[in-house]
Parts: sequence; C-alpha cells; structure tokens
Amino acid sequence: MNEITVERLDKYLNLTATALQKVKLMKNISEREKEIGEKYLEMARSYLSDANHFKDGGDFVNAFAAVNYAHAWLDAGAIVKIFDVDGDNVLFTADAD
Repeated sequence: MNEITVERLDKYLNLTATALQKVKLMKNISEREKEIGEKYLEMARSYLSDANHFKDGGDFVNAFAAVNYAHAWLDAGAIVKIFDVDGDNVLFTADAD
C-alpha cells in the first residue's frame, strides 16, 4: 500500500500517543542523562502535536512524517537506556529484558 489513509495515520498517531504515555525516565541516571531524556520527551510531544495539527489540516503526508519523527525520539531514548519502557519491544525498538 502506498497511500496514507486516515485509518493508517490514526493507527500510528495512537501507537505513538500510547508509547509516550508509557515511557518514563530510567532511575539512577545522571543529571545530564535526565536533561537529554527530558529533551527527547519534549521533541516527541512536539512532533506528535505537529502530526495532529497537520492531520487536522488534511496534510496527511506531513502528519505521517511528524508522527514518525515523534516515535523515533522515543525509540532513541529506549535504545540508549535513558527511557524505561519495561522491556516493551512492540511499542519501542528495544531489547526485551
């Protein structure tokens, strides 16, 4: 399929919103890592907000791009172990612990 439908877009918007709700900062990380994690969360929230804004305006291509950026910030934090995702390798690109 090479089309961004409202159903497909909603699937990824919901997936990323769910992931954003689940993620939390790891315990026992440095202050610098906490700052990085907070920045990653800020970026994820901002891109998810942008994605919804684009969707509401009927711009599904940019909405799809933005939601993928949002989720990438969450995955990045999970991969480098700044985010605790409880071993969830379905919502995140992370090794199950």
